Amino acid sequence: MKKAKTVVMGVKDRYSEWKSMVGVLYDWLANHNLVWPSLSCRWGPLLEQATYKNRHRLYLSEQTDGSVPNTLVVANVEVVKPRVAAAEHISQFNEESRSPFVKKYKTIIHPGEVNRIRELRQNSKIVATHTDSPEVFIWDLETQPNRQALLGAPTSRPDLVLTGHDDNAEYALAMCPTEPFVLSGGKDKYVVLWSIQDHIASLAAESGSNVKHSKSSQKATESPSVGPRGIFHGHTNTVEDVQFCPSSALEFCSVGDDSCLIFWDARVGSVPAAKVNKAHDGDIHCVDWNPHDINFILTGSADNTVKMFDRRKLNSEGVGSPVYKFEGHEAAILCVQWCPDKSSVFGSSAEDGFLNIWDHEKVGQTSGPHRASAPSGLFFRHAGHRDKVVDFHWNAFDPWTIVSVSDDCECTSGGGTLQVWRMIDLIYRPEKEVLAELDTYRTQILGSTP
Repeated sequence: MKKAKTVVMGVKDRYSEWKSMVGVLYDWLANHNLVWPSLSCRWGPLLEQATYKNRHRLYLSEQTDGSVPNTLVVANVEVVKPRVAAAEHISQFNEESRSPFVKKYKTIIHPGEVNRIRELRQNSKIVATHTDSPEVFIWDLETQPNRQALLGAPTSRPDLVLTGHDDNAEYALAMCPTEPFVLSGGKDKYVVLWSIQDHIASLAAESGSNVKHSKSSQKATESPSVGPRGIFHGHTNTVEDVQFCPSSALEFCSVGDDSCLIFWDARVGSVPAAKVNKAHDGDIHCVDWNPHDINFILTGSADNTVKMFDRRKLNSEGVGSPVYKFEGHEAAILCVQWCPDKSSVFGSSAEDGFLNIWDHEKVGQTSGPHRASAPSGLFFRHAGHRDKVVDFHWNAFDPWTIVSVSDDCECTSGGGTLQVWRMIDLIYRPEKEVLAELDTYRTQILGSTP
């Protein structure tokens, strides 16, 4: 009992220290107390650009206790532009309050918990969701009606259901950046590939043939479904995450509880194209493929580490060693993602409550204050969450802006915390550029001292 109390106090002290530094470390931060925990958060399209702020769509889930239905939420978020918000403004927030910058726009009653949300890059109003079932659901969030999440209310009707798994597919989900393709993995150990275009093609074929009206009327009462383009076999345990190659709809990778990282090429069949049999010393929870350099892949594991692999350095025996192992978390890694604004930068979030920002080009650098004591490659640590950071997402339209969610309902009066934040640009801009700017403020900083 004493040990548990010590841990809680440690979190409180850490959080208090972080909050005291918000005005110095951040250019923008909005803290939003959630009604229910969210397991996934994703940016949607940029809606509006104004003089001092931008308005974005945001997708998140609400995982309820059963007293009301589970929902998929569409929100509007206002993000203040760089160097606009005053330090005292962003640092004065109440953890128990909803942020005025985050407003719910639409609610969809989801069939089951929303474990994962992924948006279609070609049309980010289209999203896929995973729940505790074998199916993947496709939603057009603009045409879906707004619902009230009341107990007993019927679920919303997905625009399309993707079938092909033999067992629950809860977390492993990806949408292709180049084609309307969807990728999933599940407890059945399969990686499954679909094309949303197959549904559109089948609709066109149906309308061109002599389909009986009664059959069409019957179909209108339920969601249409489409089967897979391919089912890929190679994992020996649950597939935890999947990711497309940024330049190809037919190349992808997957990770799972068998500690394997597997590369696939749909053009050559349903067996692995390459395989790292022991990529980590534990279950692998997440994977991401660098959109700037398709040779680099990140993996995050229950062994508390993030590894970066170079797919050119995997030999025929399926053995590969990482380019580097990043050690800075104290608990299992839950999410990794490359930064869209700089090719060498990525983020990782974990059960320790931290969201770390790394730069693999800084690995091995020891110059600068406190650099020697910090984990190699780590240059920023977001400590605004008080429990595990279950998901985060870089904003592709608002450079260096991140949304993150944590399941810290025991620390708050709500169901968790959502934060939209951007570190101050002095942290990530080139060092010479920053020093030149600071030099212009030499007089103000040092007074009359030359």
